[in-house]
Amino acid sequence: MLLAAFVAALHYLALAVGFGSVFARGLRLRDLRRSSSRDEVLTRLFRADSAWGIAALLWLGTGLVRVFGGLERSSTFYLRNGFFLLKMGLFVTVLALEIFPMVTFIRWRIAGASGGAAVAEAKLGVLVRLNDLEVALIVLIPFVASLMARGVWLF
Repeated sequence: MLLAAFVAALHYLALAVGFGSVFARGLRLRDLRRSSSRDEVLTRLFRADSAWGIAALLWLGTGLVRVFGGLERSSTFYLRNGFFLLKMGLFVTVLALEIFPMVTFIRWRIAGASGGAAVAEAKLGVLVRLNDLEVALIVLIPFVASLMARGVWLF
């Protein structure tokens, strides 16, 4: 019971840190549009992005333990619940949306480390929109999870 509570708490904390990190990353992307001091903004952007990556891995890892570890409910409860499947669909969508920003930020880090220009102006608008969509989906996930946890069935 104590282990289940600990894993659940880590799962919720990962969500909170992840949401805050993605939100902060969006602010830094907006700062890049209007800032002349890009080095400091990029440093803060990369910190937020790294925190988001770590939080997403923790969120995924603790979620897998909760589903398949038999700590609280059986995996059947989760795998047959439509809201769980919707929640996973939303999470996979967030991960798919993350591919372009992840690749872009890796390229920016490499370019910055080699002394090149790190930011391509044309991509900022796309990155901001993708980030905003990720934020919206991350906000939606706990609502779906709450319905799932209460045994509400989508189908």
